Amino acid sequence: MPHHGRVAEYIFKNTLIMTELISGKKANTSPSLLLASQFIFNTGFYAVVPFLAIFLRDDMLLSGAAIGLVLGLRTFSQQGMFLVGGALTDRFGGRAIILCGCVVRISGYLLLATSASLWGVILGACLTGTGGALFSPAIESLMAQAGTQSEREGKRSRSEWFALFSVCGELGSVIGPLLGALLTGYSFQSVALGGAGVFLFALIMLYFMQPIGTSHHGTLKISPWWTAFRQRRFVAFIVAYSAYLFSYNQLYLALPVELRRSGGSEADLGPLFMLASVMIIFLQLPLARFARKRGASQILPVGFLLLALSFFSVALFASTPPPDTLWRLLPAFSLVTLLTLGQMLIVPVGMDMIPVFARDKNLGAHYGALSSMGGVTVLVGNFALGGLLDRALIPSSQAFVPWLLMGCIPLWSAVAMLFILRSFKTTSGNQ
Repeated sequence: MPHHGRVAEYIFKNTLIMTELISGKKANTSPSLLLASQFIFNTGFYAVVPFLAIFLRDDMLLSGAAIGLVLGLRTFSQQGMFLVGGALTDRFGGRAIILCGCVVRISGYLLLATSASLWGVILGACLTGTGGALFSPAIESLMAQAGTQSEREGKRSRSEWFALFSVCGELGSVIGPLLGALLTGYSFQSVALGGAGVFLFALIMLYFMQPIGTSHHGTLKISPWWTAFRQRRFVAFIVAYSAYLFSYNQLYLALPVELRRSGGSEADLGPLFMLASVMIIFLQLPLARFARKRGASQILPVGFLLLALSFFSVALFASTPPPDTLWRLLPAFSLVTLLTLGQMLIVPVGMDMIPVFARDKNLGAHYGALSSMGGVTVLVGNFALGGLLDRALIPSSQAFVPWLLMGCIPLWSAVAMLFILRSFKTTSGNQ
């Protein structure tokens, strides 16, 4: 383990030095290249990570607790490090950190493909998360800068660029598992090597094509990363916004519980996830345009209200026996549909708000703080409410309780956003 740690540290430091030199080149941010990068990143991620638990159980013969530990460490290494990735973006420039993140994730995938020890697998899983923590805030920061420039030129708005960003990410999340499924016929090692190949392609593309970011020197006012938390309104915003990531995470934690209550199976998850993907691919951009016309102060409360209604709709049926027809899937369908509609309203508008709070100071740290707060909320919320979901496995008088409590979290955010953005409107002309 110490040897693996020294190797990872060496790779990170030398890659950072190399990419910092490269990032000094002057060039305009290319939104199209950022969108392509997001598609490739999600393809490479979803080609590997969904199959990691199967590898740990079937090939490494780990217990459920050990599998949970590995997956938990991977998630924490990404969500918990977003703030660090954002701060590094502000310090060294977005392009340097994106390239560095690609190298770190490639290293993680190679370790997963070659390591036969548990410690090697844990380190590989953590490196995959750390790589994402590096390039995600960086690419979001560059997208915000590109969107701002586009608005100034009278072209596509920043929120519309973030909507396209979501669409490209969703396309990657559809293609990735298909690629991984093709490679699982060989071995998980083939899957991990395939994922490494995807990120190697991204690394080469971003290295040799037109630089995707301007030099950060002279364009951003660099302050210590913790100054982002001095804005009380920004802190209140990211706390309220974190209910979105908690709600979205319930597609993986709570949706299978409802399917079991209704007599469905894991096979029903695929069509429901495909429904969400199709909605995002075809409706995200029109909804983003509609949201821009209405403004953040109206759209964000409505979006969080839709998240709350998605949980309340399941609570209505949780205590009653399901019918024997396809109507038994109605609560699950309602959960996915309403949650996805809320997501499509919230994400482009919420991401568009961050530059308004940052005001060209520590943009990366602000995006990192947004993501890290979401990770903390998911961790705390799942720990606090996850045990209650056992009551919803079968119809009973208390089966509605966890769904009701989960719905109260985004409902609180909907109310909070009314006050946060109303007071913000009086001090900013951006609303």
